[in-house]
Amino acid sequence: MTKQVDINCDMGESFGMYKLGHDEEVIKYISSANIACGFHAGDPVWMNKTVKLAEDNGVKIGAHPSYPDLNGFGRRNMDITSNELKSDILYQIGALQAFTQNKKLQHVKPHGALYNQAVVNEKIAKTICEAILEFDSNLILLALSGSKWIKNAKDMGLKAYNEIFADRALNDDGSLVSRSIQGSVLHDVNEVADRSNQMVMEGIATTMNGNKIEIEADSLCIHGDTPGAVQMALTVNNSLKSSGVEIKPLQNLVN
Repeated sequence: MTKQVDINCDMGESFGMYKLGHDEEVIKYISSANIACGFHAGDPVWMNKTVKLAEDNGVKIGAHPSYPDLNGFGRRNMDITSNELKSDILYQIGALQAFTQNKKLQHVKPHGALYNQAVVNEKIAKTICEAILEFDSNLILLALSGSKWIKNAKDMGLKAYNEIFADRALNDDGSLVSRSIQGSVLHDVNEVADRSNQMVMEGIATTMNGNKIEIEADSLCIHGDTPGAVQMALTVNNSLKSSGVEIKPLQNLVN
């Protein structure tokens, strides 16, 4: 069977007069876009622009909700109640969906600290899943490959897909290396393409310590604000296609 993978990218992370990332170029090489919903980045104007950009390029749209942390770009842990968190997530998903032409989203991928905490905190993970199910049970959760979060989401009746990262280093347990550690973000385009091929084709990832771990690769994330992101997206896309991999959005993957 031909290998298939989704390529996703975090987008719409500009704010007001400040522009971040290379969305207009990167969009050409991905199949799913995770669009900021105003809590860590983005605002109504940028949300609207980015939704239209994705629709014009045939890219499927997902919400990229976060903690309410504009100053910290959503990368700081926050201690809030489950009710607050669920309300924040519902608010963000609904706000983004309002800008879509058909009033439908494909998926939800939490951002930053919220994503990382959900990997290790079952209560947070469950609250995120409950919010998604309450909003639309047909939405897909995009979460860290191999995490308990994926299993718990599926047990709750939610569609959940395994995400891997093209340009982020991994710990031996499959978690992302903290951005505070040097080498956590990869910049060599050829290295990123080779790693991506290995993860998608072989189901193997090389950790920061040089160890090999097994992973599941439904969707490959490329960060649009990484220096050289456009060339990276192009190279990874071409490299996967050259290996016979079909690039498809999450909702069209055959598992």
